[in-house]
Amino acid sequence: MLHLIFYQPEIPPNTGNAIRLCANVGAALHLVHPLGFTLEERHLRRAGLDYHELATVVEHENLESCLASIGGRVFAMTTRARRSLYDTRFADGDAFLFGPETRGLPADVLDRFPDDAKLRIPLRPGNRSLNLSNAAAVSLYEAWRQLGFAGGR
Repeated sequence: MLHLIFYQPEIPPNTGNAIRLCANVGAALHLVHPLGFTLEERHLRRAGLDYHELATVVEHENLESCLASIGGRVFAMTTRARRSLYDTRFADGDAFLFGPETRGLPADVLDRFPDDAKLRIPLRPGNRSLNLSNAAAVSLYEAWRQLGFAGGR
């Protein structure tokens, strides 16, 4: 199973979109507190539609407990990485870690990862970043594609 980690997410619809994404890809969504919303918020529910029951969503009080629960490789997604998402071979059990929408992963979190575990999604020059849920979808689908869309139809 692939894993998607949102570290301190702030915008409910992005997490709602991620719930729907994870349900469709067969990935687990991990939410690291503090969250900028409650999981009962209507904007989150609307974005996730009726996929909440089909998705595995796990809340964690801190990043350490989240990483310990996964056990596999974790890739920190950042626009500051040298290595592209598309230059990486993924395996079942891999995880993608994304930071808060307004600031990305903080330096103290990024410093925990070696350079080869920091990935970026290619963008046109001068552009800053993708929306969080879009970046999550690009990353999960690339890993799932490499795994032969295991469990898909």
